[in-house]
Amino acid sequence: MKNLLTIAFMVIAMAFTTHMNAQNFSGLDKSPADIETFPSGHKSSKKSIKVVYSRPQLKGRSVSELAKAGEVWRTGANEAVEISFYEDVTIGGTAVKAGTYSLFSIPGNNEWTIIINKNLNQWGAYSYDETADVARAKASVSSGNDSLEAFSIVFDKADGGTNMIMGWGTTRVSLPIKI
Repeated sequence: MKNLLTIAFMVIAMAFTTHMNAQNFSGLDKSPADIETFPSGHKSSKKSIKVVYSRPQLKGRSVSELAKAGEVWRTGANEAVEISFYEDVTIGGTAVKAGTYSLFSIPGNNEWTIIINKNLNQWGAYSYDETADVARAKASVSSGNDSLEAFSIVFDKADGGTNMIMGWGTTRVSLPIKI
């Protein structure tokens, strides 16, 4: 009887181990997620802003094909961008309370409209609801010298806060944020 229990236990253990090793994992995301903070860098533990976003690649396409002028864009790939403010900020003259929001944009030739929206966990801009907007601000557009294959976000320290810079191809979009 003892041998029979030992054999049964071994069969169950092998079946469980085989099942654990047979898991299928999806391939790498073609638009990997990234996180940017302000202040940037690991030496500052007190952050004011954190942005979590996915980085689409141009792959021979133009920015205007992927982020169409005049249309609400998720400002990246996959899920809508999440932006967390750890203290109250001012964006485009509108006070925004500390918290986590979705970030959308409406591309344009000379300026983009940046949208802070209170609805979270949105895939793309498919369920974007304008009535949930907390703030809208105009952001200036310029051209960079280097072309960025992957959409990227960085922060540039400025008087009274920071500029959130979004870059893709040679397009650079700058949004002032007062802290």
